[in-house]
Amino acid sequence: MLEDSGFDVLFVPDHFVGPRFAPIPGMMAAACATTRLRVGTMVLANDYRHPAVLAKEAATIDVLSEGRLELGIGTGWMRGDYEKAGLVFDPPAVRFERLTESIKVLKGLWTEQSFSFAGKHYQIDKLESDPKPVQRPHPRLMLGGGGPKMLRLAAAEADAINLAVQVRADGSAPNEQDTGLVAFIRKIELVREAAGPRLDALDIGTSVQQIGEASRLESWSAANVGPQAETPQVLMGSVTDRVDKLRFWRDEHGLNYFVLHNDKDLDEFLPVVERLAGS
Repeated sequence: MLEDSGFDVLFVPDHFVGPRFAPIPGMMAAACATTRLRVGTMVLANDYRHPAVLAKEAATIDVLSEGRLELGIGTGWMRGDYEKAGLVFDPPAVRFERLTESIKVLKGLWTEQSFSFAGKHYQIDKLESDPKPVQRPHPRLMLGGGGPKMLRLAAAEADAINLAVQVRADGSAPNEQDTGLVAFIRKIELVREAAGPRLDALDIGTSVQQIGEASRLESWSAANVGPQAETPQVLMGSVTDRVDKLRFWRDEHGLNYFVLHNDKDLDEFLPVVERLAGS
């Protein structure tokens, strides 16, 4: 159904808490059940996997899916995941530093026959990682986040950006000072400025967190949709109203990559996708 309705990518999340499939086998199962639909992650927590392991797993999926992988990755933010799994939840600066190194390792292992890297967090010694991805130079990379440092990193390194509300340093809740229309537009402007000549090749978007009056967001979500009503993260009204709102953000602000956050809203979102597909 998804493949015929206008969707382009099927994303899977990456959390220990809650009844959800692990992302790597989940992506592979989705790829096996489809022929056109791209498969990806929204988004992997970098701290859960060493980049050398992830590079090989991602390349394998890209090969087996014939080049349909879209890898989303972030620093990791959900403190509950870390605590319940016995992982150290480092300060944001340390997690960001690790992610920055991880991206270099991923791209190096995907593109170089023998790759070495000497960083603060990762060390790679002439590793020959095979298979190489089908997509060249590497699979599409998505970075999700809301802080200025993350958005600048995404503008420099990613193929797609998912704009989000910045989470507090302790991972407990969204930062209320980062919500609202002004903050959302500021993120877009920051990305456009930081991307420079890369802008034309960069997909910029966000997740649709709520459709209609009733929110179905799970308690683990970082979304704070109340102040986001004027942004494309919240779609109210008729199908036409929702379509017009997304077209406005595409035409006026250059957003072209909208992701449905919750599959429970699929029936509400399907007619929107069908109207927008190809338009």
